[in-house]
Amino acid sequence: MSDDALERIAAALERMSPAPMDAPDFEAADAFVWHVEPDRLEPVLEVNRVDMTLLVGIDRSRDTLLANTVQFARGLPANNALLWGARGMGKSSLVKAVHAAVQAEGHALKIVELQREDLPSVGRLLNVLRTSDARFLLFCDDLSFSHDDQHYKSLKAVLDGGIEGRPDNVVFYATSNRRHLMPRDMIENERSSAINPSEAVEEKVSLSDRFGLWLGFHPCSQDEYLAMIDGYCAAHGITLDADTLRAEAIEWQATRGARSGRVAWQFFTDLAGRQGVKV
Repeated sequence: MSDDALERIAAALERMSPAPMDAPDFEAADAFVWHVEPDRLEPVLEVNRVDMTLLVGIDRSRDTLLANTVQFARGLPANNALLWGARGMGKSSLVKAVHAAVQAEGHALKIVELQREDLPSVGRLLNVLRTSDARFLLFCDDLSFSHDDQHYKSLKAVLDGGIEGRPDNVVFYATSNRRHLMPRDMIENERSSAINPSEAVEEKVSLSDRFGLWLGFHPCSQDEYLAMIDGYCAAHGITLDADTLRAEAIEWQATRGARSGRVAWQFFTDLAGRQGVKV
């Protein structure tokens, strides 16, 4: 066999079974992003987040998630959390804001972001995290699955079950627009077409049952939408006639056909740009 052929075989074997990753330097940052091919934890020096005081209309979810996270950071029992509901209402913003608030209280807590596409590698990631003395908030944004998606099976044993299960120094938070992480029509199709409908549905929705906390996020009212904008203006020192601000904000949300925290921020971004204010 030629040397070129041997080199190609060696390269293929290395791709199939890559060398173990070097031990990461968890002191390099408070936030990391998990990547695969090759496995690595990349530090994030500046996290994209907003202050928790600017998150309006989600007080109950905020207080519940903060209390759960503080318990975990103190080394006490804590639940995995699923933040589900209306888009643009601050689910991922709340996770990042809670992490910052817990750190501000003096607790050493790292946050690691895991992409949905990389869920099959979550076991390898946990093996890295369990060797550290630090405590980790493992975060997956916009978690959902289609009818032929098997990624959810990689996560089920990690959340609740399996021989190793979730390490004591890791808690898992996820956000999703879907309460059961599966499309409603898919669940209904399972009920109508399966030989044993209840068993088929249980298999699909059992993942969400493994989250101890379910925190719902619902569309905001007009008053909450305007309060969000007022909070952004106050935080960045923008003053505008109240009637003018209200009229422009309502016109903005009317053109978008929706009200949410994201729409409020997009309006404020436009307003700040017109006012010459950097945010």
